[in-house]
Amino acid sequence: QLQLVESGGGLVQPGGSLRLSCAVSGSSLQFRFSVMGWYRQAPEKQRELVARIRTGGYTYYADSVKGRFTISRDNAKNTVSLQMNNLRPKDTAVYYCNAWPENADWGQGTQVTVSS
Repeated sequence: QLQLVESGGGLVQPGGSLRLSCAVSGSSLQFRFSVMGWYRQAPEKQRELVARIRTGGYTYYADSVKGRFTISRDNAKNTVSLQMNNLRPKDTAVYYCNAWPENADWGQGTQVTVSS
């Protein structure tokens, strides 16, 4: 089973940028063939998928982040990243990575707070 460690969150003003990283340990072969996703959970809301990426690079984005967020992966380093630009207060949440559909234990996530 994959193990996931997210990092890169923080406090940023509206319009700012952050880059999140997810270090994935476990089976490199499993990672290579897994669709990987970034999810987020805002206070009192359900966790939702933000973006996902196939091993070949095909991507999907939720409508709320399309054009602002970019997901990428490095299969050699077992990492998944999320570049977030033009952040909005509604992007405030704890961000997690996992396979899609999720099949690993959730990591601790990384807090993103967008506020002036």
